[in-house]
Amino acid sequence: MLVVKMKQKITLKHIAKELDVSISTVSKALKNSVEISRDTKERVQAFARLYNYKPNNIAISLKNKRTKNIGVIIPDIVHHFFTTVIRGIENHANAKGYNVIVCLSDESFDKEVINMEMLANGSIDGFIMSLSAGTEQKKDFNHLREVTEQGIPIVLFDRITEEIDCDKVVIDDIQGAYMATKKLLEEGRSKIALLTTEDFFSVSRSRNRGYRKALQDFGMKVDESLVLKLPYMDIDENTISDFLNTIDPDAILSVNEIFGIYGMKVIQRKGKQVPKDISIIGFTDGLLAKHANPGITSVAQHGEKMGEIAAKMLIDRVESENDEEPFVTKILEPTLIERDSTNN
Repeated sequence: MLVVKMKQKITLKHIAKELDVSISTVSKALKNSVEISRDTKERVQAFARLYNYKPNNIAISLKNKRTKNIGVIIPDIVHHFFTTVIRGIENHANAKGYNVIVCLSDESFDKEVINMEMLANGSIDGFIMSLSAGTEQKKDFNHLREVTEQGIPIVLFDRITEEIDCDKVVIDDIQGAYMATKKLLEEGRSKIALLTTEDFFSVSRSRNRGYRKALQDFGMKVDESLVLKLPYMDIDENTISDFLNTIDPDAILSVNEIFGIYGMKVIQRKGKQVPKDISIIGFTDGLLAKHANPGITSVAQHGEKMGEIAAKMLIDRVESENDEEPFVTKILEPTLIERDSTNN
């Protein structure tokens, strides 16, 4: 028998699991659908009354009304990566006859929640999302959970959480950072600085792990004084300058291209040459990395491909008649794009 805490909200998923039926069957039974047998309807409705089940009308309207629209929520548009993901989403969605509605969370938990509430009013069929900094920092995923528990499909990409059962698509960030660090080590660099963000970012944690694993595999001790954790927003160039002046590294690995650009600017201002005196590798492979002088060697995240896969996963889930299909996490292989900021 289902044990329910006083304040726990009963969902369609709870009822379906307890009665050993699909979420779709529960939903139809609660609406007295002729597709469901009388016995099943009575069982479901009795259970719902017993536990005072309250349907989420917004989510129900979203599930039952096919709109051919997809809601996409991204953290920002500053990073070239997110624009390439949107392009990939639109390529696949448009080919399948779906429209794409894009909203920005602006790295804000509150805005992310507001965006979901705004879109989940029957105007879309599902969500494709990358979590905001605020959401990852708060570790509050209830707004996602409320939607998924009603059977509404979500696909998370890049910044994800294991707290939510849904389809996901990511790059192998550990492998990407490992490849980049290995490249620097094979150049003969021995003092590799890591410019990263706070630990609550899932991608930064993974890239940090790849950096450390490569150093350890080459028999080198991880020197914590070579790691600088920067705020994601409002980057202080003076902080980077003071850090690099203090440690005087011979290489830099940056978890994004913006930190890498700032790092190169500081180095060049000091009169050092890239890559003669210091090599630099960053993530994303965006426009900044391509057009910097010199161009920055980058770990490509294949955003357009990621977007296409995310759109396919979501549309397949929306159009599937099987509510019990297992969720899948697809991991893309990173690619190291070599430019003039490293010795080729």
